[in-house]
Amino acid sequence: MTKSSPPPVERAFTLIEILVVMAIIIGLAAILIPSLRSALESAKATKDLSNLRQIGALMQVYLNDKDQVLPATATWTGTSGTPVLYPKYVGSRRVFQSPFDKRPALETDLAPVSYSINTNMYAKLGANPNMLNIVSPAASFFMAPTYTDGATRTWAGTATSAPDLPVGGTGETTGTHRSGKTINVLFCDWHTEGVTFGPAGTAGTFKDTTSNPLGLKHWDPTK
Repeated sequence: MTKSSPPPVERAFTLIEILVVMAIIIGLAAILIPSLRSALESAKATKDLSNLRQIGALMQVYLNDKDQVLPATATWTGTSGTPVLYPKYVGSRRVFQSPFDKRPALETDLAPVSYSINTNMYAKLGANPNMLNIVSPAASFFMAPTYTDGATRTWAGTATSAPDLPVGGTGETTGTHRSGKTINVLFCDWHTEGVTFGPAGTAGTFKDTTSNPLGLKHWDPTK
């Protein structure tokens, strides 16, 4: 009569083995989480740039119908009572909200508006600002995200009250992405690009320190 083999003994993990596995998991997380955050930020930056491109295209169509005269400063997006880009040229207000703006999306006149027009477009071009009077469209800022930095970043613009983009990005102490080093901008020739962020002491680029920004990216549409 053959004897049956004793049942196999299941060996439990030792404390050292568990600690090693945990250390490996923590190490992988430390490597992967920053990469994931970077990828998410890059996706937001791309969407932000896409929004500005779309707004630029909508603005071109609007200006072609309006003899190149810009809409009113605070309601350029359009409201239910004062249509502008919305609803004639675009069916949704979401294009006006940056992915960096964490406010709830709405389709009412309280819809978040994250972008603003350079205040000098109105201050320098007169009561009826005409895009044909811009001296160097490819170098002049037209629009960028508008917010106020503080304990938390505050986005105040809505469809009924979109504040102008102040010269130098006043109130903004960091850019929207690349660790605060970059902000996306729509220029007056309707191209978009990310520019180095650093609030200007003069009316130049976000990082300009010269008094005459001729030939540089700048805020003054008459130069």
